[in-house]
Amino acid sequence: MIRKLAPVVAVLAILAGWQAYTAISGIDSWLLPSPTDLVAAAADQWSALATHTLATTKLTLLGFSAGVAIGLAVAVVLHLVPLLRAAVYPLLVISQNIPTIAIAPLLVVWLGFGLAPKVVVIVLVCFFPVAVATLDGLGRSDALIADYLLMSGANRRQLFTKLQWPHALPTMFSGLKIAATYSVFGAIISEWLGSDVGIGRYMIIQKSAFRADRMFVAIAVVVVLALAVFGLVLLAEKLTVKGRRARG
Repeated sequence: MIRKLAPVVAVLAILAGWQAYTAISGIDSWLLPSPTDLVAAAADQWSALATHTLATTKLTLLGFSAGVAIGLAVAVVLHLVPLLRAAVYPLLVISQNIPTIAIAPLLVVWLGFGLAPKVVVIVLVCFFPVAVATLDGLGRSDALIADYLLMSGANRRQLFTKLQWPHALPTMFSGLKIAATYSVFGAIISEWLGSDVGIGRYMIIQKSAFRADRMFVAIAVVVVLALAVFGLVLLAEKLTVKGRRARG
């Protein structure tokens, strides 16, 4: 219980120190708003924030789902075709050294200002950790058990479904957790490129208006949204990996 409450206590301590500093120092609220200023700004902007948050949530879940699907497909294909893995894997690593913010404008040029370039941006930041973690898990199954299954008459499909895939689930979910946090970041970047609605668009508007309080509120929304997606992955992990162990 103490461990679970520790992060909450830490956050409350930071907020209390922040509030005390702004009150004692007398710093202008437009430069550094206090936590109470943020609460007031959130209440004042509640309707707009709800609209923008809903748009970003939909985009995040769509891009995250696509990124996970592509990452899993890439991992399975590369695992089953070692020659293709040797050829493609270094290219995947190289692709992650290209800043997403640099290639994003090109996606707008190629795909237009619709939904497609936004989803592609999220896919680019999500699929790699999923693919690498899953591929690593698939390659670490017990060789002795694999030999036993093959001697018992198991074919390649059965070896994959009965041994390699279940063994890869824990590491796969490690990649999913990383991708979950990246997905919100990718959604915000994609909305910066050109969007009528979304937290990324909201940030641009408030930055132009020099509304630091609303910018902090938007950041808080992004954090909460990232934690929510992360929580969904944790729930899925609990239902699959831990549930499988309990049944076993």
